[in-house]
Amino acid sequence: MTNTISRRGFVKRAALAGAAIGASRFTAISYAKIAGANDKIRVGVIGFNGRGNAHIDAWRSIDGVELVALCEADEAVLNRGYSRVMKNEPATRPAASAPNVAAPRISKYRDVRKLLDDKEIDAISIATPNHWHSLMTVWGCQAGKDVYVEKPVSHDVWEGRQSVAAARKYSRIVQTGTQNRSNSAIAAAIDFLQKGNLGKIILGRALVYNRRGSIGKVAATPPVPAGIDLDLWCGPSPLEAPHREHFHYDWHWFWQTGNGEIGNNAIHEIDIVRWAMKNTELSSSVISVGGRFGYVDDAQTPNTQFAVHRFADRSLMVMEIRGLPSKPNSPKQDTYKGQDVGFVIECENGYLSGAAAYDNKDKLIQNFGGKEAKNTMQQDHFANFIEAVRSRKPADLHADIEQGHLSSALCHTPNISYRLGKPKAPDEIAAAVKNDPAASDALARLEEHLAINEVDVKLDMATLGMPLKMDPKTERFPDNPAANTMLKRVYRPPFVLPDEV
Repeated sequence: MTNTISRRGFVKRAALAGAAIGASRFTAISYAKIAGANDKIRVGVIGFNGRGNAHIDAWRSIDGVELVALCEADEAVLNRGYSRVMKNEPATRPAASAPNVAAPRISKYRDVRKLLDDKEIDAISIATPNHWHSLMTVWGCQAGKDVYVEKPVSHDVWEGRQSVAAARKYSRIVQTGTQNRSNSAIAAAIDFLQKGNLGKIILGRALVYNRRGSIGKVAATPPVPAGIDLDLWCGPSPLEAPHREHFHYDWHWFWQTGNGEIGNNAIHEIDIVRWAMKNTELSSSVISVGGRFGYVDDAQTPNTQFAVHRFADRSLMVMEIRGLPSKPNSPKQDTYKGQDVGFVIECENGYLSGAAAYDNKDKLIQNFGGKEAKNTMQQDHFANFIEAVRSRKPADLHADIEQGHLSSALCHTPNISYRLGKPKAPDEIAAAVKNDPAASDALARLEEHLAINEVDVKLDMATLGMPLKMDPKTERFPDNPAANTMLKRVYRPPFVLPDEV
């Protein structure tokens, strides 16, 4: 049995631990069912070729929750997941609308729209590629479903804000899959930091030093694997067969479906840094530098990148991604103050490195725990969603959709800067950021890392992103039409996210 916990209880425990388819398609009022304390919460999982399997296992392990539906555009993945779930399960379950009539215990769907029409389902759990996240979230809210959606909650800034609007309009509970928000050790460390024990925060660093190899290069676009409904898989993105060797997972590294490593892994660390620094709006300026170094393949997104965010309150966030090892042919990755994939919050009188506090001489002040909290955080995060579904209070969520939107958008805006930039010689990039100490420092360390990996940036030039200014209130770039165009994708009918949710 997995116990759910209130937000207040969680914090206390942490401290102690040290278009065509729019609103007209669904009628939220008629579909919505408010679950009582003793009612089963019936969940459908959408997408489970990877992370979604953890969703399936979590919902099956929480008391008072019933997994009732699976949805996948890939028939082979759908059947494999169904067989795994059904292996030790009863063959039937009673339908709520007809309790005396046997029905399949787990319903199978290829098309998410048909799943959303299922009035037996109370909540949906989304683990699809990124380009589907917001549209499914909005449709789910319109259909009267509560929503657990993986990070990033959006593929672009505009649709993330639309997800927030849908959650509020339809009074839905929407949890973001940034499960570190349910890590009691990190919560305790942040509480320690925010009480001023390390003095004023200077800057927060989000780090992803995670080796990524080449995805290969194909001469011609391979045929779509049998059993994949390409129309449903592409959804709101252009109807195109992927030009890559492997159909699944490598969608992360293409702009139409993914957001690169920043949206894949760095969002977790960005979210923690923003949490620690109490940033409640998007940054007022951002610049990004990077490239795809070390090999030539079909992928589009950078494997090495940094970004500098400055906020209206003058707080500063630096994000760094390194996709190459610490040196050629080494399995090891770089670290910064003990972190490879993690976060560091630098303060006047010390710093946080993960869930541990140090003074400026690197002497440990307090370790708030880590391994035990990390082992339970994922399950706690799913359980927290169920608790909020029962209470009907978004404030009970550890990672409400608005938190997810803000952290996701802080991944999108550096990518906009990068995509509007141009390859430049090293001295041009250095000159462009010379008046920005944080960017100059990040650039120097990036170039040092590339040199160790025998990358000549004079030949394989990095891309200097366009410096961007944002109005955090409107979440738009003043007087920059090119950047504003990239805040919202062009949707492919009928998979259109409506302007009015």
